[in-house]
Amino acid sequence: MQQVNTGTAYIFWCLWLLGLGGVHRLYTGQIGSGLIYLLTWGLFGVGQVIDLALIPGMVDRRNLYLRGGHSGSPIVNQSVTLNIGDIPQLKELQQLKATQPKDQSNNSMQKLLKAAKEHGGQLSVAQAAMYVDLPPEQVKELLLEAVKAGYADINNDSKTGAVRYYFDL
Repeated sequence: MQQVNTGTAYIFWCLWLLGLGGVHRLYTGQIGSGLIYLLTWGLFGVGQVIDLALIPGMVDRRNLYLRGGHSGSPIVNQSVTLNIGDIPQLKELQQLKATQPKDQSNNSMQKLLKAAKEHGGQLSVAQAAMYVDLPPEQVKELLLEAVKAGYADINNDSKTGAVRYYFDL
């Protein structure tokens, strides 16, 4: 399914100036609040102004949902529910990146992608650890970075139920 775009959401936000508050919420899949905004002129303008800062998050959540993450609701077909809150704090990831030399971080991601290619586009945490030469916690963070970057999705193996990272290679 096609992803939503932050720029388009901001353009829809501008329709509020023509009396159509909430169109950006409809675009990002928030139908209930979008209809309320339409009927109340964007919660009397206050909600619209606040949404200027919230639009990037709305777009990210919608795109995660469209990729199969279904933020906040269970996934059918034995998939793992991935909520934004399940991803380690961005501050922790930034600290990890700051402590790693740039070449090592890029090199680890390259090793991870090569390993995924060798394994038909899917890896377990243990398989990833064999290839990237990092401690287990950093392997998990690297895999979550791959998910965040859109390189992979997290699902369960349909036979064993084990967590797998599926790469689009």
